[in-house]
Amino acid sequence: MSGGAGTRLWPLSRRAKPKQFHGLGGARTLIQDTALRFTTDDFGPPTIICNVSHAALVREQLAAVGIAHGLVLEPEGRNTGAAAVIAALAVQKAGGDLVLLLSADARIEDAAALRRAIDLGAHAAQDGALVIFGIKPTSPETGYGYIRAEPGDEAVRKVAAFVEKPDLANAQAYVCDPAYSWNAGIFLFSPSAFLGEARRVAPDLVAACEVAFGEALHQGDAIQLGEAFLRAPSLPVDVAIFEKTDKAMVVSADIGWSDLGVFDALWAQAPKTASGDALQGPVVTVDTANSFVNTDGPLVVLSGVEDLVVIVENGVVLVTRRNAPGGVRAAVEAVRKAGREDLL
Repeated sequence: MSGGAGTRLWPLSRRAKPKQFHGLGGARTLIQDTALRFTTDDFGPPTIICNVSHAALVREQLAAVGIAHGLVLEPEGRNTGAAAVIAALAVQKAGGDLVLLLSADARIEDAAALRRAIDLGAHAAQDGALVIFGIKPTSPETGYGYIRAEPGDEAVRKVAAFVEKPDLANAQAYVCDPAYSWNAGIFLFSPSAFLGEARRVAPDLVAACEVAFGEALHQGDAIQLGEAFLRAPSLPVDVAIFEKTDKAMVVSADIGWSDLGVFDALWAQAPKTASGDALQGPVVTVDTANSFVNTDGPLVVLSGVEDLVVIVENGVVLVTRRNAPGGVRAAVEAVRKAGREDLL
């Protein structure tokens, strides 16, 4: 799934070029790394579900790393619920056994561990379970969703509940509780099992997607969905289906996952100077500490400051506190209110 605008990383990430098309400190872009994780005999070529306006970017970036792929083009994003239904319909039509559904914009340090977790989940998925992968928490993150597994020592356990963005006290408790894992938005299921449950718990969602898929235009490597897709409710797949089914099972995985959703996460993973600054592009610093700077050309000079984010990207400059992600949201909203949608 290659959607979204990545506004928490604005102005680096924008609607025209969301974060999955950036390297964010890596040698390759996030979508390139995501595709390359699955170039083994166990997986077919990836199909990328994206907005029609991003088709050229997807083709260009995957061609650069030699990845053959298909495209499903959305006329407008309708969240991950609709993307999941379309993925199931496409794989079912192609005669595939299982759907591995994941976002193109996360960083995973241990691809081999992810593939081992997928092997564990595949057996349950082949038996009709809707599998979700939970990430072992390493810190009390209040911005993530969590999965609570039912008690047991099995590698694959039934999902007991989903918990959305807990407060700090609960998040701290979850780090030490093996029942809880971060919801990384990685799913595995057979098309028939998923569609059967989706038709039961989200009939309006499936109906709109089936019409859109049925009237889609097939052009070369791409399937362009019909306008009926716009009638699909815009819901995350977790909310639309996984929270309403009794067939959800979770595999706990320790794979070095990060969604790189905020600048503080980029700073945490980046190489740093002795004073803790992460600097990308031409930057000069004097008496600074623990700041993140990314400039696409103009020289940035920092003096006597700490814990800042400074982004210079395509004519826009953002300065905010590094550990205050709400500052970016407020900035985006202020730009919108100022009538500058062209910058978002």
